[in-house]
Amino acid sequence: MASGVPDPAPLPSQRLDLRGTPCPVNFIRSKLALETVPIGAWLEVILDAGEPDRLVSEGLSGAGHQVLAEPGPAGTVRLLIRRHGG
Repeated sequence: MASGVPDPAPLPSQRLDLRGTPCPVNFIRSKLALETVPIGAWLEVILDAGEPDRLVSEGLSGAGHQVLAEPGPAGTVRLLIRRHGG
């Protein structure tokens, strides 16, 4: 998982708020949402810090997608995920 969002941050084509969503449901919903954005486009996912962000980040980066993370307010994490083509 990469950390830090480049300046300027990528503009996501879709946003998904998964705060309070249990594992592995948050990973499944993130993966399904990512399949709806065009190849090369960014998906923004907001979720709880800790296991939820680790599970989603590792799973999607392991599948070849680019994942950028930054801390959000009140124990949340903002992930920017760029859909890999192919």
